[in-house]
Amino acid sequence: MRDLPPFHLAFPVTSLANARAFYGDLLGCPEGRSSEDWVDFDFHGHQIVAHLAPEETRAVEAHQVDGDAVPVRHFGVVLAMNEWQALAARLRAAGTRFVVEPHIRFKGRPGEQATMFLLDPCGNALEFKAFADPSRLFAR
Repeated sequence: MRDLPPFHLAFPVTSLANARAFYGDLLGCPEGRSSEDWVDFDFHGHQIVAHLAPEETRAVEAHQVDGDAVPVRHFGVVLAMNEWQALAARLRAAGTRFVVEPHIRFKGRPGEQATMFLLDPCGNALEFKAFADPSRLFAR
């Protein structure tokens, strides 16, 4: 894969304390700058910013993808397979409730990938995925 510039994503949360516990403690994202209304995190080299905006959080609609109810509004990162496996194990050990359990999707097809979905404490959906062959990320 080529080197990509880091992306920036801002999203609403109902509690900065819960965001810090989830993104910082559970996911291991180092905290960057913050104020009393927002906090940013290093999300695998990308900048994500949790903004305190309880009125902006809402239930996530889902669509069927390869037999899974996938949250429509979500964000995440594509990890190396060994990193994905380690994260799945860490999340399971922490008792995480998954929206979509860690598994392989599109088996035997061009887009075959490891995937898992979970919600942060504020209802934001995240997907973590990995490819056995990273060059297949955009395979059709």
